[in-house]
Amino acid sequence: MRALAAIFVCSCYVAVQQPVRADDVRHIVEEAQKRTDSKSQRYEGLLQSFDPNGKTSEKRWAFERVGAHGQSKSIIRFIAPAEVKGVAVLIVNHPDRASDQWMWTPAIERDRRIALQDRSTRFFGTDFSFEDLEERDVDQYDYTLLGEEAVDGAGCWKIQSVARQSKLSQYTRSVVWIRKDNFAFARVESFVKDQLVRRLEYGDIRNIQGIWTARTLTMTDKRRGSVTLLALADVEYNAPLKDENFTLQALRRQ
Repeated sequence: MRALAAIFVCSCYVAVQQPVRADDVRHIVEEAQKRTDSKSQRYEGLLQSFDPNGKTSEKRWAFERVGAHGQSKSIIRFIAPAEVKGVAVLIVNHPDRASDQWMWTPAIERDRRIALQDRSTRFFGTDFSFEDLEERDVDQYDYTLLGEEAVDGAGCWKIQSVARQSKLSQYTRSVVWIRKDNFAFARVESFVKDQLVRRLEYGDIRNIQGIWTARTLTMTDKRRGSVTLLALADVEYNAPLKDENFTLQALRRQ
């Protein structure tokens, strides 16, 4: 659910589907995931971070993904500014456990594995954590329907998710708003115990290649009071990407 989060599960197919019963919360989440299916995805992202003191920073990355939910692979490669250009992260998602992640730093020609305990740290000064870059499968969580609530005028189901394995996530629970009209994610709030620590808002939702896609994602770190805006450009689904380009060896040579 995280990249779902995150970043990457932010869209829905418009093809006709079987109706979903509002009281079947698991069916709602499964349908939302089903409608995000694509063989691959790529885009260019602009990240703008704003700290509590008004300081801003800007980074750009190129993102590519192949594979199905819970078993996908993705690479994020920074393309600007100069001090981070070429730095890349390989994320290999699994259906039954946390992802494997490696970071390549070309300046020292070295890669390192991101330890599980480090997944809660901020990702390159943004308000996303390493964990927020993961893509999770619906079967990794238990769900509770909390009610219905509109987000930006769109009616949504409000659903609580709790990881079945406590060590799977830094978050104790998350609350997800899923739109009723197209099953797109509208908002995700993540908690540690009873404290809200991060809020992710999905905006500028457009139909791209038959998939409803959030063109902007706004992550707020509620503890720091900082915000990061991710804007997507040149989004493409089902591009002819090769699985062999999503390996540690490929991460080093590109």
